Amino acid sequence: MNSDTILGILKELESGGISAEAAFSKLRVLPYEDLGYANVDHHRAMSQGAPEVILGASKTPERLYGIVRSMKNAGTRDILITRITPQGYEAIKDDFNVEYHAEAKLAVVDRSRGIKPEGLVIVAGGGTGDIPVCEEAAVTAEVHGSRVTRMYDVGVAGIHRLLSRLDEFTKARAVVAVAGMEGALASVIGGLVSCPVIAVPTSVGYGANFGGLSALLAMLNSCAAGVSVVNIDNGFGAGYLADMINKAGKAQYEDSVS
Repeated sequence: MNSDTILGILKELESGGISAEAAFSKLRVLPYEDLGYANVDHHRAMSQGAPEVILGASKTPERLYGIVRSMKNAGTRDILITRITPQGYEAIKDDFNVEYHAEAKLAVVDRSRGIKPEGLVIVAGGGTGDIPVCEEAAVTAEVHGSRVTRMYDVGVAGIHRLLSRLDEFTKARAVVAVAGMEGALASVIGGLVSCPVIAVPTSVGYGANFGGLSALLAMLNSCAAGVSVVNIDNGFGAGYLADMINKAGKAQYEDSVS
């Protein structure tokens, strides 16, 4: 339940459109609703600016359905489900308005339309094997309101592919650099841009990659300033943070010109 929904209920109560009992019934789920197996936080959008995000992995289809229904009944839109399984998608697709991103393993329920994306987040991926993690980051940032440019397969093995698009980075407020193998892409981009870089190590690579650990350690040891690192394959975390940085950049700009 976001602030607009709550304000609408209070205005309806003030105008006499609904009774105090009806208003109470709508507001009673604040700050959360206990489903027995989950405490659904309907207050998250007011405290953090975005609704609670559902981790689809390890949830039974029935429990996933129940959480989505709870959020939907509370008036929540843009319900983001990460790491959703095909079974989870099948459980919700018939009863809810679901936008499914199979490659990113993401689903969005009741996605808002007509919202103009703002700023710019660039999601750059080292190789095509990194695209699922890239897409998780890109869709996450887009759902939360950021304009996103995708640059895939621009890894350091053919660095001219990245350098040919260098002018686009000057417009970005944040860059998500996704790479497996030795994870060098984040350091290269970090040395070329003036905005924050969020590095995402992926589990793509050969045996000595250790499931993404080598890329993680390389990114943590980046000599480029302004590079932060999220966990292995955590495209969601990177996309969410990039969106926050992007919006903070807008606020800073508006303050400077006011």
